[in-house]
Amino acid sequence: QHVSSCPVLGCLPTVTQASVNMEAETKRPTWNKQIEFTLAAIGCAVGLGNVWRFPYLCYRSGGGAFLVPYLLMLVLLGIPLLYVELSVGQYVRRGPVHAMAKVCPLLKGVGLATVAISFIMCTYYNVIITWALYYLFSSFQSPLPWENCNNTWNRPNCTSSTTNSSFSSTASQNGHIMESVVCNDHRVAHCGNSGDVDHHSLFSYKVLERTAGVGDPGTIRWELILLLLVAWILVYLSIFKGVKSTGKVVYFTALFPYVILVALLINNVQLPGAMKGIEFYIIPEWDKLKSLEVWVNAAAQIFNSLGIGFGSLMAMASYNDFHNSILKDTLVVSITNSFTSILAGFVIFSAIGYMSHLQSIAVSDIAVDGPGLVFVVYPQAFPTMSVAPLWAVLFFFMLLCLGLDSQFAMVEVMVTSLVDAYSASLLKYLKNKEILILIVCCSAFLLGIPHVMQVGIYVFQLMDHYTAIISIMFLAFFEVLAICWLYGVKRLSENVEEMTGKKPGTFFTVCWAVICPVLLVFSVIQFKPARYETYQYPAWCQGIGWVIAMASVIWIPLCALGSGVQVPLGVPCDGLVSCPGCVPFPLWPYTLCCRVGSGSP
Repeated sequence: QHVSSCPVLGCLPTVTQASVNMEAETKRPTWNKQIEFTLAAIGCAVGLGNVWRFPYLCYRSGGGAFLVPYLLMLVLLGIPLLYVELSVGQYVRRGPVHAMAKVCPLLKGVGLATVAISFIMCTYYNVIITWALYYLFSSFQSPLPWENCNNTWNRPNCTSSTTNSSFSSTASQNGHIMESVVCNDHRVAHCGNSGDVDHHSLFSYKVLERTAGVGDPGTIRWELILLLLVAWILVYLSIFKGVKSTGKVVYFTALFPYVILVALLINNVQLPGAMKGIEFYIIPEWDKLKSLEVWVNAAAQIFNSLGIGFGSLMAMASYNDFHNSILKDTLVVSITNSFTSILAGFVIFSAIGYMSHLQSIAVSDIAVDGPGLVFVVYPQAFPTMSVAPLWAVLFFFMLLCLGLDSQFAMVEVMVTSLVDAYSASLLKYLKNKEILILIVCCSAFLLGIPHVMQVGIYVFQLMDHYTAIISIMFLAFFEVLAICWLYGVKRLSENVEEMTGKKPGTFFTVCWAVICPVLLVFSVIQFKPARYETYQYPAWCQGIGWVIAMASVIWIPLCALGSGVQVPLGVPCDGLVSCPGCVPFPLWPYTLCCRVGSGSP
């Protein structure tokens, strides 16, 4: 097939299947069954954010009214961009680095940025799995450790819901701030109210042993570092054989959470006060739709929940059959992801309603942000359920499965990209792919150690804010720029037709060309500094946050400059007019941009 010339700004006018390395194509492994890819993609998209972030945003943004912008963003942003990533990965049959280099060499740094952001995220994402493991192992006892107030880590005036007994503790651990939490803080269970089992102390001062702020780093939590090691061992054992082993694991890890969510929902709706929480969840506060923040939150939740921009789905799709139905997978994954979020909302808010009944306080005084919704609020429902340890074990095991699915995907991005780019040299020195995966896991484990120090929760929140929100928004915009503008919607549609026999409809082409870029720019400009609960980070921490954000994004301009330098100067640009869609930056000198007749940069 003819590949037209004029790779202006390093962009290939058309990628054809003939331009893909066919020798590698024949050797590339594929999923045992297509259902394994679908389940792995669902596992990648459905994660811990569905369980705690979506219900919290819904709570903060007007209850059921939040579903309006959420579903709208799903249709206009989530589904179209997921379609793009799966299409590119399946067509080029490579990870994000190689795929982006084929589609748009000028912005091949977008592929490197996806690898960088996945690596950064997996260093701290496994910490949530570590916390889940801590609670999971703590749940194998009766009574549960948070059922009573006879612990040194309880706050003053703690009251047990099961015994209605008080225990006043003035103990402090390692000189840190156990006594500084005021009892009337609405973010935690109220110390003076009946039914306060003091779960905030368990998470903050027993599990984390957190300090007062970033100025006091504290020491390493050895229990947590051991569990972090266990978490990474689980990740390695699940993926070290590549997609063949991952495909078998996802049958369980992707489906088991739904069994637990449904079981918990059936249990919760029978509890007194549950309907009060559900009403709070589904009854709209329409006035809140006037706030721009609600719409930005909806876009951010769709974006982060589906995992668009991380490169994970592109890497997974590269193992598909070339003629696989991309649109079907896109719809199944995106709809399942949103269904999971809504289902998790019913589970969480029914439990919150039950707790509000026990403590005789308003539902609005219970819900908290971030990991606290899972590790602070939900455990309060277990002690008064029948067979409490069983429910606790099942719930935290579900969190473990959700976290591992997402972690599989992020590690797979790095490994796939490294093997695609440096297969010969890597296998020469490392002998096999399993050793490469081990090196990646060990490196991420070492970089995750700061998160299991006593200051770890502040480090975690800072990195999550600047990586999962700021970096990913920038990265997604440049991905759309590279694929939908520079490479072009027309060429992408032709590639999809070659794979499936049918071009994408007008709806998708309009979303790719106009709506998605506008929504991404709108989301970026709504930036707010990071914070953890009521703690405000100092300015120097915000500066470090921007350094973390740019650690992945910086590869985009660096690779663009490198692409320009490689182009010989003084070459005429006769073919420039044949592909004007390749020239988004006309002020660039032609002699720096164009190499006529070349199929690659």
